[in-house]
Amino acid sequence: MKEDRLAYQKEKIFMVSYMNVSVGNFKADLVVEDKVIVELKSLAGNIPKIFESQIMSYLKASELKVGLLVNFGNNSSQVRRFVN
Repeated sequence: MKEDRLAYQKEKIFMVSYMNVSVGNFKADLVVEDKVIVELKSLAGNIPKIFESQIMSYLKASELKVGLLVNFGNNSSQVRRFVN
């Protein structure tokens, strides 16, 4: 990403609010160009549904539109794209 001059933040913390009250926070693995959340996993087999729910929750809470769920645990990487 540095070579392509993309701005990114590792382990960016987002505050979570409900009805204008702070209820906690979450830490995204990567945020690229303040537009895309990237969650990295290393799991054998397919990506469990719980991680799909996790990234959708992250997108809603962060108000970002696009998320990538990347699994490096197989011989070939899996990438799933999510849009909020």
